[in-house]
Amino acid sequence: MKKLTTKIAIIAATLATAISAHAGSITVKGSDTLVILAQKWAEVYMGKHPETKIQVSGGGSGVGFAALQSKQTDIADASRKIKSTEIQACIRAFYKAPREYKVAVDGLSVYVNNDNPVKELSLEQLEGIFTGRIKNWKEVGGNDGPISVYSRENNSGTYEFFKEHVLKGKDFVASAQMAQGTAMLLQGVSKDKGAIGYGGAAYGAGARALGIKKDENSKAIEPNEETVLNQTYPIWRYLYNYVNPALDKGEVASYLSWIRSDEGQKIVKEVGYYPLPANLREK
Repeated sequence: MKKLTTKIAIIAATLATAISAHAGSITVKGSDTLVILAQKWAEVYMGKHPETKIQVSGGGSGVGFAALQSKQTDIADASRKIKSTEIQACIRAFYKAPREYKVAVDGLSVYVNNDNPVKELSLEQLEGIFTGRIKNWKEVGGNDGPISVYSRENNSGTYEFFKEHVLKGKDFVASAQMAQGTAMLLQGVSKDKGAIGYGGAAYGAGARALGIKKDENSKAIEPNEETVLNQTYPIWRYLYNYVNPALDKGEVASYLSWIRSDEGQKIVKEVGYYPLPANLREK
């Protein structure tokens, strides 16, 4: 009887340990580019671990970093790398730099209305359009008509990435229509025949992604899994999770590891982004 009681106690302790490894509440906040993927990850993970509750919200990469600094989120989603000033703010808040995890790959797409005959643009042409130097579609081989520029707001990591890598740090044209999220931006582009905008690869409904040329003499490359992962598509990027190292344990660590596992990366592809290469996955 004593041996049986001991065995039951051991089994109970093992189960309790397994449950405690996942039990709890995880808060995820930040990138609007990542929010649809983050919501799907949370939904699937909670289905497998009902004792863990995961709350996901967007607002932009900057919002996620601010929440990480103020300890209002466990995980910050970001569509750009963290800035040195944000790292320093985290160090002041919790005495360590946040831990960075690459979680997916994105081909940042340039979208036009489905009725627009333009199929491709160069990076130089994109810079001209989004800074206001090029104002009419006929200047880039399209119909005679004004170009309507749609952009993300300046708290967006996608906005900052596009400004740095495509506009080379120049300001967006003052007439650009700012959208709070990529879904809202795509709604505008889908209804405006003269529109052009940009956003994550998973948000293409209602508009058409252009082929992009590095320069006038290069071949236009369309964003797809092959061209993004082999980095021939010119506007590719990683998507990130950032976490306070002190919180990177227990259920948070288990969740972050699962995101980077083959199972988590399968969801990346289902949502419309591109999975991490094998060397960056969690085994």
